[in-house]
Amino acid sequence: MEELLSKNIILYHGLIIVGELLIIFVLIHMLYKRRTPTSIIAWLLSMILIPYISILLYFIFGSRKRTNRYKKEHIKLKKRKHRYDKSNPINEVLRSYGIADASENENFELYTDSTEAYIAFMNSIEEAEKSIYISTYVFKYDNTTKSILEALTKKAKNGLEIKVLIDSIGSLSLYLFGYKLKALQNAGAKVEFFMPIFRMPLRNYINLRNHRKIYIFDNKKVFSGGMNLSNEYLGSNEDRSRWEDILFLAQGSSAELFFELFASDWFYASHEKLSFTGIKQNNINGSTFIQVVPSGPDMPNDALYEALLCAIYNAKERIWIVTPYFIPNSSLIQALIIAKHKGVDVKLITPKESDHILVNLTRSSFMRELEEVGIEVSLYNGAMLHAKAILFDNLGVMLGSVNLDNRSLFLNYEVATFVYSDKTVKDVQSWMNRLLSNSTISKEEIKAPRRIAENLMRIIAPQL
Repeated sequence: MEELLSKNIILYHGLIIVGELLIIFVLIHMLYKRRTPTSIIAWLLSMILIPYISILLYFIFGSRKRTNRYKKEHIKLKKRKHRYDKSNPINEVLRSYGIADASENENFELYTDSTEAYIAFMNSIEEAEKSIYISTYVFKYDNTTKSILEALTKKAKNGLEIKVLIDSIGSLSLYLFGYKLKALQNAGAKVEFFMPIFRMPLRNYINLRNHRKIYIFDNKKVFSGGMNLSNEYLGSNEDRSRWEDILFLAQGSSAELFFELFASDWFYASHEKLSFTGIKQNNINGSTFIQVVPSGPDMPNDALYEALLCAIYNAKERIWIVTPYFIPNSSLIQALIIAKHKGVDVKLITPKESDHILVNLTRSSFMRELEEVGIEVSLYNGAMLHAKAILFDNLGVMLGSVNLDNRSLFLNYEVATFVYSDKTVKDVQSWMNRLLSNSTISKEEIKAPRRIAENLMRIIAPQL
């Protein structure tokens, strides 16, 4: 009995020592990676509360820019010079990081109606003559996507090059039940899952997901924005429960930029290199200028994040933000507060209730911080607001897949699009005003326990 007790004591102390050594290793790793003090504190607190589990979670979720031999290579962006010569601090910052100049597009359409977006998307499939490339985070198997799959299958049988890239976590059900894609594959289309969970696990960082939405037709026109492929986002019939989101169509020079991004992601998933066969950028003229900005582990820096800060600090009249998840870091929220003190009209439009309970609680503290300095926080009363857009003065608008949270800005593979066009600015402003007309100004009085709980959630904000 005493011998068994002695062994248990040795085992217990051994586990404590191993745990402490792992915590020290993790701390050294965070310091080596130059993590922010907030992130370090958040992880250390979790290791105190749930020591062994949190250490395991750190090795799964704690990585950001990947450095091992299974990493996705950095995107090699081609530097290009275009006719866009307006004074634009956003463009200058992005160019300094090797992002291509804003490029001409002969056609740009903004879709904020889910049915119109669906019709435009299906028409583009029908009109495609050579190739269709699709990259999405969510691809559900429902009535909407059955129609999309049928249309793609038909095109594949007609000899078109069809390639579909789907995130394995964002579309977990389709990944687990892949037989639903067999008809499309049997017709000649190629389907790949980004970082498949059960294949080559050393390649897979569960925390780093491909959140990009890129839909390319014949290498000459592109859909992008926040809409995934499911009935929640778009469909043939009107549905009041459908999420509020944006899809945009760009036709022109930006097609090559989106292609480069898709080709990079496709190569990582399939080891197949793609070559651009569309019209080269210098042969296109147009009045809408677009700057395509990838972000994530395949970028060597945080160009998008710095461009956002630059745009906020340079704004003179307004900064109107639409985002479903508002969990900014201290630099972003301080920049918005300073903008307000400068007299800039700062507005935040976000869903009254997010689709994640934890996000609801965590975001509240940041929203109240804005309210305390007089920034208008509007809670949208309609269906889930999933759109992402930021309007800067009359200069331009940022659209795409990027939320204002740590995950989108620093972890996921994302793509943002800066659009410089007077017409697009007016269209986005009109859409935002429509959202505001169906929103409630947040001025909820809360009791001390709730305030303490909300502020406490700021500690875990870097992990969301």
